[in-house]
Amino acid sequence: MAYNFLGLVNDVCGRLNETPLTSSTFPTSKNFYTTVKDSVNAALRDINHQQYDYPFNHNAIEVYLEAGIARYPLPSNAKKIDFDTVRILRDDTLNVQTTILKQIQYNEYIRKFLDDELNTAVTGEVPRYIAKSQSNEFVIAPKPDQDYVLELEYFMHPADLVLYDDVPTVPEAFKHVIIDGAMYHAYMFRDNAQSAAMAEAKFKEGIKALRSLLVNEYISVVDTRVHHARSSSVVPRIN
Repeated sequence: MAYNFLGLVNDVCGRLNETPLTSSTFPTSKNFYTTVKDSVNAALRDINHQQYDYPFNHNAIEVYLEAGIARYPLPSNAKKIDFDTVRILRDDTLNVQTTILKQIQYNEYIRKFLDDELNTAVTGEVPRYIAKSQSNEFVIAPKPDQDYVLELEYFMHPADLVLYDDVPTVPEAFKHVIIDGAMYHAYMFRDNAQSAAMAEAKFKEGIKALRSLLVNEYISVVDTRVHHARSSSVVPRIN
């Protein structure tokens, strides 16, 4: 069975002994099938809400900077921006090398760079800093003096599945986790608390395994213990 919205819905229908859908009947299906569709999407939302940085939700875009403009919108579907990797891309024509921008706090930007942003007499230079504003945008400083290209990596909020051939971002290897989550929600719709509890337990174990395999990777471990220097002074003995 194909790994898409239709296939996931039919997997749930099969477990519930219901007639499967086809690509032609899928768009107009109602009642019970609407519940199953909602259950699949609810399971996917549960999975994606458990972790901000699943690798299968990673995305990258190029933002075309304009000379003199410091503020730009963040992607509307961005869940988490990787501000440690934002960079100006190399451009030999503009005589600029790849430059990693350093993230600063927005209030620091306001103190140090806001006047330059507003001052049209300031021509700008190659940006070195980036800050997330209090709205859904980012600001760079100094403001660009040329039309550079900035690359931004982020982890996105996946859209709900709608069409029968929509494919989830979750890899097919974890299809069983989606099905277990959908079964939990379907049983809840049917007021079958016992079966829902069993499906929920399997679902949670599946999410735990998914996160362990795809996310919990530690390149190095930092010792955060606080070491206190011993005093070299000699305390006199009192008899």
